Amino acid sequence: MNDATHSAGKLTLAFDIGGTHLKASVLASDGQMTQPERRVDTPHPAPPAKVVEALVELVQPFGAFDRISIGFPGVVRRGVVLTAPNLGNDAWHGFALTAELSHRLGKPARMLNDATVQGLGAIAGRGLECVITLGTGFGFALFEDGRPAPHLELSQHPAHKDKTYDQWVGDAALIAIGRKRWLKRVPKVIAQLATLVNYDTLEIGGGNARHIKFELPPHVRIVPNEAGITGGVRLWDAALDPLFADDETVAGRRS
Repeated sequence: MNDATHSAGKLTLAFDIGGTHLKASVLASDGQMTQPERRVDTPHPAPPAKVVEALVELVQPFGAFDRISIGFPGVVRRGVVLTAPNLGNDAWHGFALTAELSHRLGKPARMLNDATVQGLGAIAGRGLECVITLGTGFGFALFEDGRPAPHLELSQHPAHKDKTYDQWVGDAALIAIGRKRWLKRVPKVIAQLATLVNYDTLEIGGGNARHIKFELPPHVRIVPNEAGITGGVRLWDAALDPLFADDETVAGRRS
């Protein structure tokens, strides 16, 4: 079965969960939004129950949909959250978010890291492509010929002295040191990733990517922030089915 047949006529409710905003839209099978993006501020503190309630309320104005895709800012596995650095690790560890949203909204759900979802909405699908997101934190995803590699939580890895990537180029750093100094750090991140990954292409997304005004190196480009939502339709590509084959809940199975 090819992807076009697999997704024909299906409408996907796509969530982009972030430390600053919760966003959602409904996507046609080609990834185009059939509803304008809706967003609300992420509640703080952000325990699972409060975030789930906000997500369910956010999509009430939307019409019908057939399945749910979730981009989550942390490590997720088999539909379960393992880490949520910008939402609260202790509260989220072990929370079965796909099962909860599937139960609340009555449709099957799939979930991947939010940077991976953004990448699925932006990559060309050729060669080794690296995707980073500059937002509340620092997101990272890697793809080879369009297929996601196992997730690496690079955001929590040291980037400079004792600071992680989250701490060095996340939103808190931008606010603390100002845009001019922050923009001096971004080229250093790009150079570090070029050495670490040896990518063919680097795509940069996230809300703070809009601040980048300097000339980017070859094979580095800014991608639209809405890819964090539109990439949600790709979670249901037939080619990605093996990623969800071992999901522990019915939420991860094909509708």
